Amino acid sequence: MTKIYMVRHGEAAATWGKLPDPGLSDLGRQQAQDIAKELHDLGPLPILTSPMQRAQQTATPFEQAWKTHAIIEPAITEIPTPDFDMEQRQGWLKSVMEGNWSQFGDQKAEGTTWEDWRQGVINRLLKINEDTLLTTHFISINVAVGWALGDDRVVNFKPDNASCTVLEIINGKLKLITLGKEAQTEVG
Repeated sequence: MTKIYMVRHGEAAATWGKLPDPGLSDLGRQQAQDIAKELHDLGPLPILTSPMQRAQQTATPFEQAWKTHAIIEPAITEIPTPDFDMEQRQGWLKSVMEGNWSQFGDQKAEGTTWEDWRQGVINRLLKINEDTLLTTHFISINVAVGWALGDDRVVNFKPDNASCTVLEIINGKLKLITLGKEAQTEVG
C-alpha cells in the first residue's frame, strides 16, 4: 500500500483573482515551515509539486529538512481557467466550486477539457508507487478525495492552507485515509 500526502499550499501573497501565480505571503511561509515540521518524521519522501509558485514555495521547507529536491509535476497544478481577465476568474471559480464534474467536464480551458485535467490528476496519483508528498491546490486535493469517495462534486471539503490530506493506493484504487484540517476558503 502506497500513501500519498497531499499538502495544500500555504497562504498566497495575493488572491487567485488578483494574480495568476502568486508566491506565499509571510503567513504562508510560516504555514509551510509548520507543516514541514509536523510531517518531518515521515521523510525523507519523494516530493512532487505543482509548477505554481505557492506550491513550490510550500515544498521548500520539506526539501531543506529532507535534503532532497521536489520534482515539478504539471499534472497536479491548479484547475485550468478560461481566458478571462483576472476579475472574472473569481466569479467563475465560485460557480465551478458549487457544481459537479459531470456538468463541467466537457468544457475547455487552457487547451484541455476539465474532465481530461481531472483524469490527469487521478492518473498521475495512481502511478505513484512509493509513499510520496505532494504540494498542490484546493481543487486538485478535492479531485483526489472525490474520486476516492465516488463523489462527483467539485468540492467535497475545504482543505485549509498547509493542511495534509492522506490517501492510499490499494489495488490500483484511491482510498481516503484522513482529510486535512478544514477551513473556510476565500476565492479571490
